[in-house]
Amino acid sequence: MILSRGKSDSANSRHDTSAANKKNLPIFEDFIVERDYTGARAYLEFMFDDDDNQKILREQWMAFCSFHLGDYQKALDQYQAIKKEDPTINDITLNVAICMFYLGMYEEAHDLMDIIPNTPLKVRLLFHLAHKLNNEDQLMELHESLRDVVEDQLTLACLHYLRAHYQEAIDIYKRILLDNKEYLAINVYLALCFYKLDYYDMSQEVLDIYLNRHPDSTIAINLKACNRFRLFNGRVAEQEIKNITDNGTFGADLIRHNLVVFRNGEGALQVFPALLNIIPEARLNLAIFYLRRGNIQEAHSLMKEVQPTVPHEYILKGVVHAALGQQLGSKEHIKTAQQNLHLVGSSASECDTIPGRQSMASAFFLYGQFEEVLVYLNSIRSYFVNDDIFNYNYAQAKAATGYFKEAEELFLQINDPEIRNQHTFCMLLARCHIQAGHPEQAWNLFVSRDTNSEAFLLLQLIANDCYKCEEFWVAAKAFDMLEKLDPSPEHWEGKRGACAGALFAVVTDLDKGRPPNGVADIVSILRESNNSQAEVMLKAIRKYASNLK
Repeated sequence: MILSRGKSDSANSRHDTSAANKKNLPIFEDFIVERDYTGARAYLEFMFDDDDNQKILREQWMAFCSFHLGDYQKALDQYQAIKKEDPTINDITLNVAICMFYLGMYEEAHDLMDIIPNTPLKVRLLFHLAHKLNNEDQLMELHESLRDVVEDQLTLACLHYLRAHYQEAIDIYKRILLDNKEYLAINVYLALCFYKLDYYDMSQEVLDIYLNRHPDSTIAINLKACNRFRLFNGRVAEQEIKNITDNGTFGADLIRHNLVVFRNGEGALQVFPALLNIIPEARLNLAIFYLRRGNIQEAHSLMKEVQPTVPHEYILKGVVHAALGQQLGSKEHIKTAQQNLHLVGSSASECDTIPGRQSMASAFFLYGQFEEVLVYLNSIRSYFVNDDIFNYNYAQAKAATGYFKEAEELFLQINDPEIRNQHTFCMLLARCHIQAGHPEQAWNLFVSRDTNSEAFLLLQLIANDCYKCEEFWVAAKAFDMLEKLDPSPEHWEGKRGACAGALFAVVTDLDKGRPPNGVADIVSILRESNNSQAEVMLKAIRKYASNLK
């Protein structure tokens, strides 16, 4: 239904415009065909008088333009005003329900269904509402009502996409395109599916078919930016999207959301909260933002309302529960994390994907089955060679299974200062240094740390691990420091044994456990002790030294 362009004589008499100029003026249909809904709305606002006898028709087109510009609230207000003025207009209530659906008002939209006549469009809307309201029985019933026509098949493909059944959606889209090559927008839907399957190059190849014809498409440009983000980085992605950041209202929320992602969370607290009920990913990304900053409780508060339906939701819920379980020492949260991660890793659709294998590795990590962890991490190692987080987890699994030399190399590859400053990182790296035969590096790691309770624990680990590995000289230095900080009998006994071991290394000419300056270093350490047994040891050492002369 296209708005008539006819003018009354009185209207024509008010304009002194030549016929030639009139001929060159754009017409309403031109704006619609070119998808220029801003221009179409402006045309409607300025080219018709308030007393125009087609006022209701114009208002419908105004609402139509608002809807296609993504201004769903304005479209809803306009449709409701039209309905109030003339409730008999065909499909007006259905249009109201569709606007409500786009605004996330699913219950309100569903309440209108009983008064809307049965049409194919109503069935499709009900199908989507059943999905959003988790009404599986109605969803299955409506599934049987879908016909083998393009509109209904596109609806079915959309539901497959929303449920992460991307290959099923791809099959439908390809089948439609085979007979309808002119439906270029389907290439965008295909590109979205390929993107979700991590086939970013393939996604871009298909997307370019559409962009070559419609280079100004907000949705297509946004998807191209997302592909660039995955293939390169946020800076490259932002370059793609910068030309549409101020391009009207359509897609504005999505663009704002993605810009925060591209900027590594910058502005997350200003943008994401307002989008929680508009863009589903906003809740997930805000939870990730909190996780990265150690705000585990806030992340959990967001995720506890989420009932996972797709792999990435199960994964994030598992990670949140794992973090909370470790923070609170809660076995219940750890068990929930194990269940969510194991479910993804063992599913037929995800077991051979990278996220699926990461999930299974994480589940086994929480189970404490580190040999199994290595099986899965080894299989995807080539994809994460320079990834600090992956290498951190990989190194921990290596250390837990006794591969200390390999673990040491992995720990040393990590550059992220936040990871390197963690107490756990330092403890594990020190242990790997000692087990790999580099005890002095473990000692240097302690020397470089600030003096606090965590440094004291690190010193205890160095002292005890070096003693067990017969690295007696470093063990003696560590126990000496411990004795000065806490002059307990236990620390003196450790120091005494380590000094005896170091002396034995000197006497038997062993490289392992030997102080650099021989007996002189041992004497120097014992002299600093107030324990009476230290003097006894010193007398024995002097006697031994005099006998050598």
